[in-house]
Amino acid sequence: MDFALTDEQRGVVDTTRAFVERELVPHEDEVERSGRLDPELARTLRGTAIRSGLYAANMPEDVGGGGLDTLTWMLMERELGHTGYVLQMSSVARPSRILLACEGDQRDSYLLPTVAGERTECLAMTEPDAGSDLRGMRTRAVRDGDDWVISGTKHFISHADASDYVILFAATGEQEPGRAAITAFLVDFDNPGLTVLPGYRSVSHRGYGNFTLAFEDCRVPGSAVLGEVGSGFDVANSWLGSTRLQVAATSLGRARRALDLAVEHAATRRQFGRTIGRNQGIGFKLADMATSLESASWLTWYAAWLVDADQLSDPAIAMAKVAATEMLASVADEALQIHGGMGLMDEMVLERIWRDARVERIWDGTSEIQRHILSRSMLRAHGG
Repeated sequence: MDFALTDEQRGVVDTTRAFVERELVPHEDEVERSGRLDPELARTLRGTAIRSGLYAANMPEDVGGGGLDTLTWMLMERELGHTGYVLQMSSVARPSRILLACEGDQRDSYLLPTVAGERTECLAMTEPDAGSDLRGMRTRAVRDGDDWVISGTKHFISHADASDYVILFAATGEQEPGRAAITAFLVDFDNPGLTVLPGYRSVSHRGYGNFTLAFEDCRVPGSAVLGEVGSGFDVANSWLGSTRLQVAATSLGRARRALDLAVEHAATRRQFGRTIGRNQGIGFKLADMATSLESASWLTWYAAWLVDADQLSDPAIAMAKVAATEMLASVADEALQIHGGMGLMDEMVLERIWRDARVERIWDGTSEIQRHILSRSMLRAHGG
């Protein structure tokens, strides 16, 4: 087995790392203090990312994307994870691969402009009363002649304020009692009946806002259906795996930054006549942090390799997300502990890493959902 990176992979890693350090890190404090990313700065950073070849690198070349395989994409995600979400997601878009289901005019109106950086999408699944239970959603789309009329509410919708349209999932019937048939729609934000409302103030990822979308008799044409009517759940599942793996990979980048800060501090901070890293209590922490990070990294790379090999990957992705996000929480906490009281001060990047880490075990499928996916796959082999 050859674990070495290819020349292309090394090039992607180096280019992404340089972009993050040069273009994004200098703006971290500004975002933290203001709680927002200036729209003009976001446009400038996006232009730089496009010129650097980083924009839409996850999308196939035949639609204008970078055509990265999954493993190379996740190596890129690790480097982007070094900084906060609003900076890296606003400047280096990775369009939802759900858009590959676009057909006909949808390609020209949605897919291709999004890959080119001319339009921006957001995704609306989660509802106040239906989080992980997608088939329990209450937002409804009812057929009316050639149109569909949508009513309901979605919340926790990331960057809706900076998007041109939403990929919406709504119930369009029942597959079985109490279990909705789901259909995906493409809905422009200037569509009458769709209102964007303020969301909630999250302690994680300042500036990366979440919003509430209210649909009130929002009428869309039949051409707004993405994929087949009633097949939205299948469309969603084709996307959820890659985004969960994306969360795992960005968690690796943030954990590596926290560990580097902890090692540097332990090697230079002196107490009782020697550096604190010489104390077994600190040295063993560093060793355990490094081991956890390395373990989660290999689980993530293995899951990405399975995706590229077209092998069953859902259990591996679930394992990677649990391992990486829970490792990040532990490494961030221990790095903060090594820094002592200063680690909690908002002058330190560790405070942000520690705070931001909390949401990773919740969004894109909670740790409990990932464990359910993994255990179910294990039991299924024995008829359980």
